[in-house]
Parts: sequence; structure tokens; C-alpha cells
Amino acid sequence: MAPTSREHQVVVSAGAVELEGNLTIPGGASGIVLFAHGSGSSRFSPRNRFVATELNQAGLATLLIDLLTPEEEAVDVFTAELRFDIGMLADRLVGATDWLNSQAETGNLDVGYFGASTGAGAALVAAAERPDSVSAIVSRGGRPDLAGPALPKVKAPTLLIVGGDDVPVIGMNKEALVQLTVEKELTIVPGATHLFEEPGTLERVAQLAADWFRRYLGAASA
Repeated sequence: MAPTSREHQVVVSAGAVELEGNLTIPGGASGIVLFAHGSGSSRFSPRNRFVATELNQAGLATLLIDLLTPEEEAVDVFTAELRFDIGMLADRLVGATDWLNSQAETGNLDVGYFGASTGAGAALVAAAERPDSVSAIVSRGGRPDLAGPALPKVKAPTLLIVGGDDVPVIGMNKEALVQLTVEKELTIVPGATHLFEEPGTLERVAQLAADWFRRYLGAASA
């Protein structure tokens, strides 16, 4: 039976900005997963929300946040500049991680990152900046290549998930895998394209992510 969850909206202080988020904490959660959404997306992304719900069912807490403020999103709709500002997005993930560690209801939970598309690049950069605070990373259709020189500095076990029909991104992930020096895996989901819209493919992503996070979040106290 699924654990009882508490879900509420939060305002996350991340440096000089405040970001809106949705925090869900199942009873007895073994860890918390912070979502880094991809280009032009938000905390309301149906794909990320689906994965978050599956993680909640697996006993993991989740925090979905908007990495851009409403004002920034209004600009980004026309310019598409901020969604590729990996340094800025990573700084905000670092701020959100520090916020989680400072809160009474989440401060004792191991933190994992789930990054999609460009958000995966930002998640890897942020993880390199907070090696003692991030315990696991999962990338869905991610652009880990955007993390550049941060890749060898990542200390958290990292799972890269790519669609079997997402050929350019498969190559980017294979190259990034070589640069990662931690425990790592690359899993290719057959028949999936970049957004994992094909029947059963997003369910497979959620299963892989849940297994990875349950392995590494809260392991020391399990």
C-alpha cells in the first residue's frame, strides 16, 4: 500500500530569488528528489509530475520547482535564452538544495536530482558544486554534455536514461558517460523518442529512477 503523502506549495529561497515549488513527502520517506526540468518546461510538466508521483509511491519525497521566476519565464518565452543558462540554473539548484537541508521536514533526507533535457546538465553542475549534499542523480533524455568540465567532479552515482530513437542524444550521453568518474550507468529505452511519449516508455523511466534512488538515498540508515 502506498505511503500517505503530504503535498503543499512552497517558496524556495535560492540565492537572490524565490522560486515556487510543490513539495510532497510520503510517510517514512527515505530521501527526497529535486527535479530540474528541461527547456521551456516548468514544475507542471506532465512527464515530470508523472515520474514524481511514481517516486512518491516508492516512498521518496519530491520537490518540483520552477527554475525561472514568472518574470523570467515571460522573457524566456520569446528569447529562449535563460533555459540554456546552465550556470544560472545550476546555482538555483544549489540554492534549492541548501534550502532543503535547512528545513525541519526535509533536512534529514538524502537529496537526489532528477534532470530532464537541459535540466540534466544543470543538475550535474550543481551536484559537482555540492558533492556532500547530493547522493544520486538520474537524467531523462538529458544533455549531460552541457555540464562540460563539471562532469569529472561529480561524486554522486549517476544514471543516464535515453530513448532508443533519440539518436543525437544517445551520442551525447555516451560521451558524457566516459567523463564521469563515479558509479554510473547508461540505460537506453527501446522505441522511445526524446520526450518518452510512446506507450510504456515513461513508466520504464519512472521504474528505473525509483530503483536508482532507493538504492542510494537513505542507504546508510536503511
